[in-house]
Formats: sequence, structure tokens, C-alpha cells
Amino acid sequence: MTDPAHDHIAIVGGGPAGLMAAEVLARGGHAVVVYEAKPSVARKFLRAGIGGLNITHGEEYELFCTRYGNRQASLQAMLDHFPPSTLRAWVESLGVTTFAGSSGRVFPEGMKAAPLLRAWVQRLRGLGVQFQLRHRWLGWDEDEALIFNTPTGELQTRPRATVLALGGGSWPQLGSDGAWAPWLQAKGVGVAPLKSANCGFDAAWSEHLRQHHAGAHLKSVALRFTDMHGHTDLRRGELIISRYGVEGSLIYAYSRQLRESIEAKGSATFTLDLLPDRSAAQVLAAVQHPRGARSLSSHLKGRLNISGVKAALLWETLGKEAGADPARLAGAIKALPITVTATRPLNEAISTAGGVRFEDADERLMLKALPGVFVAGEMLDWEAPTGGYLLTACLAQGVWAGAGVHDWLRLGG
Repeated sequence: MTDPAHDHIAIVGGGPAGLMAAEVLARGGHAVVVYEAKPSVARKFLRAGIGGLNITHGEEYELFCTRYGNRQASLQAMLDHFPPSTLRAWVESLGVTTFAGSSGRVFPEGMKAAPLLRAWVQRLRGLGVQFQLRHRWLGWDEDEALIFNTPTGELQTRPRATVLALGGGSWPQLGSDGAWAPWLQAKGVGVAPLKSANCGFDAAWSEHLRQHHAGAHLKSVALRFTDMHGHTDLRRGELIISRYGVEGSLIYAYSRQLRESIEAKGSATFTLDLLPDRSAAQVLAAVQHPRGARSLSSHLKGRLNISGVKAALLWETLGKEAGADPARLAGAIKALPITVTATRPLNEAISTAGGVRFEDADERLMLKALPGVFVAGEMLDWEAPTGGYLLTACLAQGVWAGAGVHDWLRLGG
């Protein structure tokens, strides 16, 4: 089956980057069709909003931009064109107010993704955007037409231009499965291997720790890690002890550095300060304080409020002889070493590292090997921590790619 309408622009992938590209192009007067493999659009976006949709971050913009690590330079122009302040104004133009929480994270009023998505899809339909759902992209045929598997059979179409916004490889059940990688590589497009980002890590816990403390939250701790380049970073937050190792927002913030260390050395070791509000001298004095007939566990709980999972991690690391050396015990409380050996699988990760190399796209995000084909979103080779950074960059890339298509067509592309 061949689509007779060749005058449209194809957006392949109905996530935030694709929908934003569709909006920019529809506002520019173009006929736009969004092709989505699933029965509805933006499923990962909706999943991310279950616990409260974090749309961006309200920290100082210069600091915000550094969160993209070694890809800041590649993304800077896009972020400057669509910074967090513009994103918030765009959300509010949909009739959804925003607010910044105490951590600086920005949320829509009500915290949920569904009202925002409904308003957005309604706007897109009002702009004339068409949605072809249950249309799974299968690559190109020998005549360079896009091929889709649809409920009524195979469809071929040759749009005026194409924006690929297919996501990475995390949460494949929601639509991002990385199946596109070999098709692009076969066309001469460089694709870095997809890897887990914002993910948990494996650690060799004892069976006792797994049985008694899996799922426990470590709150009010500080993580210190020195990366492969010798840069030491210290950050406060919380993490979760899981059956396989560690996860949670504090771990996600270090996922790139930990992953790189594991790739180079086979493991990565960070330290946890279990009592960041107390100095090393204060902790040592409390540990050395006479405890009389009290057990060491009771002493630590009474003097330092260390119990539960924090105490269990101390015994896990120091063993039964923990109390024999007060200085060593106090040192472990302030810098408890935790070694991780592997990232969790890609299908468990929040997001993906790797993807289409920026070097294989021009300044408009058009693929150099495929004129008229643009890319945006998580399928590009970048990563960022949770906290609104992922969504901001996806939307900014959607704006940029949409404008790139418009300019390319205007100039006769």
C-alpha cells in the first residue's frame, strides 16, 4: 500500500521531541503527519509523570547547561533557543500553570502529565497535524520510501522531509526499543552503542542485607566520587538499596561517571557520608564516648542516630570487628566505600546514552548521509541526569529540528 499524499512532512515517533517538531512545522504552514508505533502518543512522557512530571529545572541557567556534560557544546545553541524559561511559558500557553519546588525542580500544577498532553494534542490537531497510530516504522525500501507496518498492511510513503524522533532503548514496552539503529547504520550514519543512563548499578551485597534491607531508602547522605578524569564531585541526596545494588536520584546523577569507570576498570567505588551534617571530629568523639554496658549498635543509635540500613551498611563493610577500632569506624561513617560492578540492563534504565553521533548531523540536525532526514530527542548521542534536564533538551531539539526542516525546505531542499 502506498500513501498517495507526498506533500507532507513525516514525524516518526510521537514523543516530546517529535510532537514539538510537529508543532513548529505546523505553525510554519506545513502539512504534518505524526507516525507512532503505539496506540497512543507520548507513553514514556505519561509514565514519567506518574510520580510528578518534572518538566525542567529552575536553577541558574549557566549551571543548568553544565548538566549535559561533554555534550553541552553540541546542545548549547538549542538550549539557548528554547531555555527553561521559554519552556515554562510554552507549558503555560497550553493553559497549565507551573511552579518550582523546594529543590528547584519545575512541575505543572497538579504534577500530572496527562492534562498537559491532552491540551498539547488538542492544539496539534487544531493546527492540522494528523496522527497515524499503530504505524511502526520499518526503515526504507529500495526507492527510499519510508515503510510502516500498520493494522491494514504495509505502507510506503515518500514525504517532503522526515524527522526521526524514535527515542533511545530504555522502556522498550513504551515504544523506545532502539530497533532503528541498524537501519541508520546501513545508510552510513554513525551510531554510538546504546547504554543505560539514569540507571541502577549492581553491588555484591550479602544475602542478609538483601533479605532485610532491600528497598530501604538512605536519606540525608552525601556521595563523593572521583571520575576517570580526576574530577571529584560531592553531592547530597538520597538513594535506595535494592536487591541487586543501588539506585535512586543520587545514583542517577553519577550514572555517566560510574559507567565510564566500570567500562575502563571493571568497577567503580564511591564513598557515602552517612552523617553529612556532622564533622569528622564530632563523629569520632561520639564513637569514642564511653558506652558502658550498651551494645555498639545501641551506642551508635543513641549518640549518632545511626540504625537500620545505615548500620547494616557499616557492618557489611567493616564486619563484626567494627567496634575494635573507633577511628576506623568513625572514618567509615564519614566515607563508607561502596563498589559497583555493572549498570542495570537498558530496559530498566530511565534513559539512554549513545545513539546517532552529533558529528553525523549538520547544524540543523539533518543527517549528512540522508538529506531531508532530521533527528531529534533521545536517539541522539547525549545524556543528562533526571531533574527536568532530559525533557528540556528533548523539547529544545524538537524545536530546533522543526525549524531546521522549515529552513531546508524554504531554501529549496
